[in-house]
Amino acid sequence: MIDAPLPRDPWSIGIYAGASAFALAPPPGVENPIMTREKVTDVPAAFVADPFLIHHGSRWHVFFEVMHHGREKGEIGWAHSADAIDWRYGGIVLREPIHLSYPHVFEHGGAIFMIPETLGAGAVRLYRAEPFPRRWVHIADLLPGRLADPTPFWFGDHWWMFACATPTRHDSLSLFVAENLVGPWREHRASPIVVDDKTRARPAGRVLVTDGCLYRFAQDCGRRYGGAVRTFAIDCLTEHRYSEREEQRGPMLGASGAGWNGKGMHHVDIHPCGAERWVAAVDGIAL
Repeated sequence: MIDAPLPRDPWSIGIYAGASAFALAPPPGVENPIMTREKVTDVPAAFVADPFLIHHGSRWHVFFEVMHHGREKGEIGWAHSADAIDWRYGGIVLREPIHLSYPHVFEHGGAIFMIPETLGAGAVRLYRAEPFPRRWVHIADLLPGRLADPTPFWFGDHWWMFACATPTRHDSLSLFVAENLVGPWREHRASPIVVDDKTRARPAGRVLVTDGCLYRFAQDCGRRYGGAVRTFAIDCLTEHRYSEREEQRGPMLGASGAGWNGKGMHHVDIHPCGAERWVAAVDGIAL
């Protein structure tokens, strides 16, 4: 029996879309939020957050944190859709003795991998789908340490990874590099690239690669954890140098003042979806 009350201001998940990755809004026909704690049917859920999309096998799939009410640890849930509009919850697909969140899922070399946040393991862990989407196997530890929201991406013949090395303060951002996904990984010479600034340090979703340009998304935790999402264009990324600037076009996601995202937003994952259309999974916290 669970006696602890559910949080009054839970996180939930929505879908945005638009003709540009920088012009996203709730699309017609979508009733946000598309995923809430009430739609989780196999475990008691306190909230859902941190959604990551992948298109595979003619369907859209979204993986996200489900905070288990009772265990007080995050587990990884899954839902699927044929059109990114109507979603069906599929169940918990990854559970560990430690807290799991931020399930960054991606395809590489014909396989599908996931790098979730695994602070309790004292390492950044790599999982592979065997088979997709319901079974995930831990195949390697990539980096030691308590690194929050690890965000890998492939660019210019290298793997790169952002992560927050101050997971309780949200005020520093480290950068790592490797030639191969399984490593060895090493810290970039310019790392940490953000120090003592909680308004732009902690990752807020997948790095967007479009038209040869890179954009990273950061949580603005200046006023509160998960208050808003800011966008930064990466101007220089080599093995020796890193520079970025804030991208004023957005997406700048934040508190709407009412409803499911009334208090704040802290995650975005953007993908192309057909001709001149983009789709994004976002999350928000209610008032």
